[in-house]
Amino acid sequence: MTQVPAHIDSPVLTADVGGTNLTLALLAPEGSGFRLLRKARFSTQAERSLLGPIQQFLAAGPSPHPGRACFAGAGPVLERRIHLTNAPWDIDGAALERELGFPVQLVNDFTALSCGVLQLDLGDPGPVTPVPHGDGSLPAVNPKGLALVIGAGTGLGVGFVVRGPQGPRAFPSEGGHIGLPVFDEDSLALWRHLQKGLPGPPGAEMAVSGHGLTVIFRFLLDSRRVPWTPAATAILSLPDTDQPAAISAQAALDPACRRALELFVDLYARVCAELCAVFLPSGGLFLAGGIATKNTEVILANGRFMARFERNYRGHLDQLTRATPVYLVHDYDLSLYGAAHALACTT
Repeated sequence: MTQVPAHIDSPVLTADVGGTNLTLALLAPEGSGFRLLRKARFSTQAERSLLGPIQQFLAAGPSPHPGRACFAGAGPVLERRIHLTNAPWDIDGAALERELGFPVQLVNDFTALSCGVLQLDLGDPGPVTPVPHGDGSLPAVNPKGLALVIGAGTGLGVGFVVRGPQGPRAFPSEGGHIGLPVFDEDSLALWRHLQKGLPGPPGAEMAVSGHGLTVIFRFLLDSRRVPWTPAATAILSLPDTDQPAAISAQAALDPACRRALELFVDLYARVCAELCAVFLPSGGLFLAGGIATKNTEVILANGRFMARFERNYRGHLDQLTRATPVYLVHDYDLSLYGAAHALACTT
């Protein structure tokens, strides 16, 4: 387990660097947790490195100077560097440490989220919502069990937490790149569409992500599985980065948008079911990421997510998914707090 620096009472600077947004926060230790002093958001795509936003952030406020930092980025950590999977620059931990003059640790963004999940009050409906199973049940979390975090945002992230005698340990995963599930004619046709030109089978992230929602939407329109509407024309005229949010916003009114979001939820549910067969998350499956948390109504409507999640090819897998506690995470600051806690719960 990582040793927390001796200056443990000093504020912690944290960052959550995704493909779209870059959020910085200064957190003060308080009891067994942290208190937010201030935060600021930047555009990942508009920046050329992490150092510039950090310098702006630290210069903008009178808050105490941080004594340590933990930065979470969307990509694997290799030799103290994160090559961002959805942005054109890297995070160099050693270089940042030299420039800033205090210890810097890097973690995968879903490692930070996984650490943050451990701090959630599962009885508080503000940051988290339990998802009822098909029979209406809400299985209890095993406090000693593995917790699995899966989140669709700009990409598809996966992380997990193992609870052991020495305390919880959070780990990253490349589970977002498992194969794209196939379960009906539409998903098979989408798989075939995405497979064209690839050296191997398409991965889940190609459809279960922000960009993936747009891919699904355009596929359904081009294959005439849904009618082309004025709303569809308007959405596809927007910049690529704005299209997923526009599809979600029109889902209640436009049939093409609604069907795209429904297929997205079906695919998301199958990804979760297949990862549950690997990880056996009796400590809870937590759905994070912007797309799920902004589309709670579609996920919960008529038990759509659970209907697909609980339908497997073997009976014992049905039993596994039906026994898994599932939660929707709404706390957008969770990764910032999780990065601070990651100083003590990562390898």
